[in-house]
Amino acid sequence: MSPVVAQTDTNFVFQDPDGQAQAAISASGPADPLGPLAQLPGAWKGHGFNTIWRPHHGGQDRFLELNLTTETLVFTAINGAIPNRGLLMPDISMFGLTYMQQISETHTGAGLHIEPGIWAHVPPTSNPNEPSTVVRMASIPHGTVMLAQGAFQFLEGGPPHIPENNIIPFPIGTPPPPTSDFPSGEAGFPELNLSIPTAFRTASPGVTQDMVRNPNSVLQAALDASLAGKRMRNRTFLQISTTHHPIQGGGTANTGFLADASNPPGGNANAVEVDAIFWIETIEGPGGQDKLQLQYTQLVQLDFNGLRWPHVTVSTLEKQ
Repeated sequence: MSPVVAQTDTNFVFQDPDGQAQAAISASGPADPLGPLAQLPGAWKGHGFNTIWRPHHGGQDRFLELNLTTETLVFTAINGAIPNRGLLMPDISMFGLTYMQQISETHTGAGLHIEPGIWAHVPPTSNPNEPSTVVRMASIPHGTVMLAQGAFQFLEGGPPHIPENNIIPFPIGTPPPPTSDFPSGEAGFPELNLSIPTAFRTASPGVTQDMVRNPNSVLQAALDASLAGKRMRNRTFLQISTTHHPIQGGGTANTGFLADASNPPGGNANAVEVDAIFWIETIEGPGGQDKLQLQYTQLVQLDFNGLRWPHVTVSTLEKQ
């Protein structure tokens, strides 16, 4: 795979006529102003699993894709501070990175996803009254943009707890079913049962029923293989959402083709919610050469034909 670059000009720095950004840098002292994002600059490569229910025109309303993936994710720090102008409180300065994400199907090399965007570290604010947060701003070429904001934690030692998840569709306006309710092929979605042949599913060689039942199991297997007698020294936990909960910020926007409010609701495929968890993990290595590993699980909810269709992407990447 060719390298992917996401970089601003080396001499680009935001204008700061009031001196607020330089004051923020000086006040930060020796600590990296990127905060929980400080380990991200550079190139990361790895593998994962992508599941998506696509709307289907003809025969039935959906088609399920199950892809093993190869991913490159490149972060570039933005020079200096990013000023945010305040009215209800003084200006704040964010610090951030640009990124470019590229995901392909592992066996064929076919492109699945490309995403330019920005991550930023936001300081605590008094109006609104919010703690320090992280925010991800992303553009998806299929016709969706999103802003997801959330909290972070620095944690010493021990691996993360990776929760279960599932891709069971459910009616719009109702809670999602738990993974324990994972249906057999007779429960209305035979595409979820790999033992049942169907013209409305594709799966990469190597996809298993356990992976379909719980896509996050791919992360757990990769984590177990990475540790294999080694110790995790520390990890940074990032949890972001477009839902304005628990942080008041975020949302999605879609092209008219995707978001058309037709009847039944959902348009062609309206991306209404994004939730993601990222773990930046430091794993001990020989001779003090520790390994930096990035794991994430992302859930996008797609609405069409009256149902909400979970679109899950997971990946485990190593810093190059």
